[in-house]
Amino acid sequence: MALPRFGTFSIVAHDPAIPAWGVAVQSKFLAVGSVVPFAEAEVGAVATQALANASYGPEGLRLLRSGLGAEEVVRKLIAADPGRDERQLGVVDARGRAASFTGSKCLAWAGHEVGEGFACQGNILFGAEVVRAMARTYEASTGDLLDRLLAALAAGQREGGDRRGMQSAALLAARAGGGYGGTTDRWVDVRVDDHPHPIEELKRIFRLYDLTMLSREDPRTLVPIAGDVAAALQHDLSVLGYYTGRLTGRWDDTSQAAFSRFIAEHNFENKQRDDGTVWPSIVGYLRERASAETDRRTRTAPIVPGALERGPGAARGGGGRSESDEGAPGRSS
Repeated sequence: MALPRFGTFSIVAHDPAIPAWGVAVQSKFLAVGSVVPFAEAEVGAVATQALANASYGPEGLRLLRSGLGAEEVVRKLIAADPGRDERQLGVVDARGRAASFTGSKCLAWAGHEVGEGFACQGNILFGAEVVRAMARTYEASTGDLLDRLLAALAAGQREGGDRRGMQSAALLAARAGGGYGGTTDRWVDVRVDDHPHPIEELKRIFRLYDLTMLSREDPRTLVPIAGDVAAALQHDLSVLGYYTGRLTGRWDDTSQAAFSRFIAEHNFENKQRDDGTVWPSIVGYLRERASAETDRRTRTAPIVPGALERGPGAARGGGGRSESDEGAPGRSS
């Protein structure tokens, strides 16, 4: 029984400034992130597709780890594979050298383009414009590796992408110590396995991942927690039930304790600070959650008496009153 072919477009790339290595991919194929992308910090990245030989991933990384460059790795992989004419492969090595291969029996349109620090490849595409747009967009885009990979993927889809349609997408990137808690190199590994608009969904999921798990914001954007900023945080924490003191704009220990609990319960430990400043993204996220809670109270009929008057942060007790607010009524919105 013949294995199913699947149309795919991908990009492998290296960002020397971080440094990091990554792959972005989309396909009319279920869970493409489980087949195509492979990456390892200080080693390189591999994309294996068309009638994919999944062993190209771990074997390609092994060859890269041994010190071979991207072009030599591609040559060795396809030379040892009798099914090479139906394969497609992209590789970038530790130094950012890139290479790609498109087998002669890959279904049209199939091809690739290699540039400085990256390689784009695709098969069963609307045309060469898909790969060309990915390459030009990657070269012209600003931001770091992650921003540029996502931009290239979206550019390929705008030119038609996989001519059979869309189904899944993935973004994989590796950097030394980039994983959760700094214990692995898995900097980013987000996937959309089945969705009518997988690239847009991938971008949505990545925005959440970026907000909670990564530290890519410019430190120059940090704002002091004082005055209007402090009052806004107190207000929003109050709406969510984390803070029960007055909205004074004075950032005391009780305000900080309420904020710290919110940070921990929403997986923002990576962005906790002890210097009296806060990331604008956290301020914005907190405001969105408070607005959603206000909307819930306004539009949802109560089932449990008093339930709508308590924010989610009040489940285990609110943030408490500040010492200066004893006897003063709390405010919730």
